[in-house]
Amino acid sequence: MQYHVYVGAYTGSGNKGIQLCVFDDQTGRLTQPQLVAEIPNPSYLALHPNGRFLYAANELYGAGKDAGKVTGFALEPHTGRLQQTSQQPAGGGGPCHVALDDAGRCLMVANYGSGTVSSMPVGADGKLGQPGSVIQHVGKGKDPKRQQGPHAHGIYPDSTGRYALVADLGLDRVLVYALDAAKGTLSAKAVCEGATPDEAGPRHLAWSLDGKLVYVINEMDATVTVFSWAADGPQLRAVQTLSSLPAGYDGEKAAAEIALHPNGRFLFVSNRGDHTIATFQVGPDGLLKLSGSAPCGGKSPRHIVLDPSGRWMLVSNQDSDNVVVLKVDATSGKIEPAGVEISIPKAVCAVLEPRP
Repeated sequence: MQYHVYVGAYTGSGNKGIQLCVFDDQTGRLTQPQLVAEIPNPSYLALHPNGRFLYAANELYGAGKDAGKVTGFALEPHTGRLQQTSQQPAGGGGPCHVALDDAGRCLMVANYGSGTVSSMPVGADGKLGQPGSVIQHVGKGKDPKRQQGPHAHGIYPDSTGRYALVADLGLDRVLVYALDAAKGTLSAKAVCEGATPDEAGPRHLAWSLDGKLVYVINEMDATVTVFSWAADGPQLRAVQTLSSLPAGYDGEKAAAEIALHPNGRFLFVSNRGDHTIATFQVGPDGLLKLSGSAPCGGKSPRHIVLDPSGRWMLVSNQDSDNVVVLKVDATSGKIEPAGVEISIPKAVCAVLEPRP
C-alpha cells in the first residue's frame, strides 16, 4: 500500500511549510518532498479520522499575526494537495500539539508557551469553529529554568471519548478534563490528575491497546511513566517509571516522542540526547522493560510514527534536517536502517494517510 506522508517543520531555515511525499510499505521508499502548504511553523499535524482533512499547529509565540494559531486544510485524495479552509486562534502562545476525538468533532490544542489548553468544534465540512474552551494551567515545578510556569505539551482523548489527558512539562502533571466533543468544549477544571517524578517534564503519551494504561514520555529526565487509567471515576495512577536510556548514560537527556507498536508488544521512544530510538518490551500486565536502542539516522529525533503494518518507522530528525525510514522487526522489536531518507529542513512531525 502507498501513503501520503505530510511532514510539519519549523520554517525560516529553507522550509516554507508542510511538505508532502509518498511512502510505499512494500519497499519502505519515500518520494522526494514537495511543498503543499506555505504557513509558518506547522510544527505538529493531525489527520481527521475520515482522512479528508488535516490540521496544523502554527507554533508562534508573538501577538497579532505572529500569535499562535491552528490551521485546517482539505485534502485532495488522489494528489494529496492541500487547500486551506479555516484558521483559528490557538488559545495561547506556542501551540505545539493538536489532536482530534475519534469522531473528528473537536480539535484540542496544547499551548506550550502560555501553559494553556483549548478546544474548538470541527464542522462536517472540516472547518474549525471558534475556540469553545481556553483553560489556563497554574503552578510551577522544581526546575527553575524549565519549570518556572506551566507548559502544556500534549493533549489526547481517551478511548471512551469522555476525557482529554494533558501532559504538562512545567507542572510534572498529567491533567484530565471532561470532554464534550459535540460542543467542542473541555471542563473548566481538571477532574483528576496524575503526577510524574519531580523534574521529569511530561511531554507526550501513548495508550495501551485496551485503553487501560497510559505511557507518558518525560522529556527532561528521559523516562517513561506508566499510569493506570479508569474512565469510571475517573482515576489516573502512576504504577511504573523507568529510564529510556542505557544504564550508566550521563549525557544530555531530552526525550521527545513515544509510540506503541500496532501489535501492542513494543513501545518506542525517541531520545534527542543520544540520537537514538529506545525499544521497550511490553509485558502481559502492560509494564515495561527496556530491551535496547538504535541510532535514529540523524540528529535530534523529534517525532516517530509507525506505519499500520508495524514494519516501518518514520523518524523526523530536526537537527539533521531529514526524515529517515527504519525497519522494525515485529517479533523482536529490533530496529535497523532501511537505507531510505529524504531531506526536509527542521523536520518535526510526520503523519500518514492511505492513498486511494
